[in-house]
Amino acid sequence: MTRWLPSLNALRAFESVARHLSYPLAAEELGVTPAAVKQLVYRLEATLDTPLVRREGRGLALTSAGRAGLDDLSVAMGAMGKAVERMRGTKTAPRLVVSVEASLASTWLVPKLEAFRAQHPGIAVLIDSSQEVADLQGGGADIGIRYGVAARDDLVIRRLFDDLIFPVCSPALAKGLIHLSDLERVPLIHWDTSRLDWARNTRQWFDWTRWFDRIGAEPVLGSGALSFSDYGQAVQAAIAGQGVVLASGPLLHDTLATGHLVRPLAETLHTEIGYDLATAPVALRRPEVRAFIDWMMEVAQAGNPDATPLSLTDDPLPGGHP
Repeated sequence: MTRWLPSLNALRAFESVARHLSYPLAAEELGVTPAAVKQLVYRLEATLDTPLVRREGRGLALTSAGRAGLDDLSVAMGAMGKAVERMRGTKTAPRLVVSVEASLASTWLVPKLEAFRAQHPGIAVLIDSSQEVADLQGGGADIGIRYGVAARDDLVIRRLFDDLIFPVCSPALAKGLIHLSDLERVPLIHWDTSRLDWARNTRQWFDWTRWFDRIGAEPVLGSGALSFSDYGQAVQAAIAGQGVVLASGPLLHDTLATGHLVRPLAETLHTEIGYDLATAPVALRRPEVRAFIDWMMEVAQAGNPDATPLSLTDDPLPGGHP
């Protein structure tokens, strides 16, 4: 059982009077009248059935009972004050969970997040870059960003940008690469998605053999091959000059702009799918979710100026799993 305690206001009044040995000074500290403070101390003495403060000349003094409780009471009041300040200062920031595959997170989203934080410092963002498909309706994430999201009546889906796929490599490796047949002289970097069930259909666009077939060219094997299950690692290998990789134009827009990667060949595959953003209608009611989606749409538009800008009031776009 909780120990019985007298009125907290009475204890607070006595502790202040005991420190100042003055009713007026205690009243000034507590923001009440001296008469109110005196009444609270009298009430505490009546409750405890013992005097705590006595008159001594023109001032006040503590009785033995008052002195016995002062130190512990001062510590307790100080601790409660600190606790209240901590509670007052600890405000839970709005929190977003964004489910995004590791390749998109590392090569495109994460480098841009600082801009969102600058615009919305009060919103905490958790990037879930696991390969598991998030359950947006069940609250597994607030927003999902995936490649090729299928149309669903229970989700709001927005196309961030359509995809363009073409070969890229380091500037040094690009020297002498003029025709597709020149790829025979360099290693080809492959993105292996065989372990990603949700990506088997959409990521086939990044398969070299299929890419050659879809642009109507004879396949080229290259002088060797490197395979990565993570697209970000495949891109880093290309930047390091280890081979040529098939690039997603919107995804690597900034990397190409910096010159870390270049397009040695003009051949480009225009895909039927792209990068989509999805959220549940109930999540869309939250201001932080809308703010993040609006920001994402602006960023995507800036990186793909030929795209048609979309707002949250547009009809859902077709597009696999978030």
